[in-house]
Amino acid sequence: MTVKPVTGNGGNPASEVRLALICDCDGVLIDSEAVAARMLVHELQARWPDTDVEPVVLPLLGLRIERVLENAAAQLGRSLSAADMEAIRHAVEAAAMQAPAVTGIAEALAQIPLIKACASNSFKAYVQTVLTRTGLEPFFGGRLYCADSVALPKPAPDVYLAAAQGFGIANTACLVVEDSVTGVTAASAAGMTVLAFIGGGHASDAQIGALRAAGASHVFDDMTQLPALAAQWTLRVTAELH
Repeated sequence: MTVKPVTGNGGNPASEVRLALICDCDGVLIDSEAVAARMLVHELQARWPDTDVEPVVLPLLGLRIERVLENAAAQLGRSLSAADMEAIRHAVEAAAMQAPAVTGIAEALAQIPLIKACASNSFKAYVQTVLTRTGLEPFFGGRLYCADSVALPKPAPDVYLAAAQGFGIANTACLVVEDSVTGVTAASAAGMTVLAFIGGGHASDAQIGALRAAGASHVFDDMTQLPALAAQWTLRVTAELH
């Protein structure tokens, strides 16, 4: 299946586009998950000073902030008002807005001749802002699929299904880069091949088993490896499609 050429693919136009690269935002494009985690812990610790919240919060990263807060409160037998949740979300997003791009991501994207999209559990206004600030937005050309534009956020596959539909290609023609079990679960449920990145400031080797169990076909920790991984996948899938 082919679609018409689309601009913004990192300087690699093609007469026809068969395959696509879809990247998560936080933890893949922007090294913001560690910043967000610290702010979440800080905000909850301030409200629950006698509770150790970090061991509960960290495994929930990748979910929508509201889901993280709801789950953390439930596990700890606490509660948060709607005002608290809104204030914490704004504090986390404000902190994450200042995070840098993941090391090597711009160079990697420029070397990959696939049309690209971003699929995020964050809201579109935030994603647009951080991609513009870090200079990554031109790679995606406005192809942003976010939690506030679909029925269900990750771990549901909705943002990934929306991206494939936007491209007009099969789900199996999409390669995804994710950094969390939540995101890998979502992309796997969409029937896409998923590469799991653990090179961000929040990641560790301890996640490898969980990421693979969620459906990651490969786990890597250096964005300089991404162009070769994408090229290998492209050769394999192109052969299968023909």
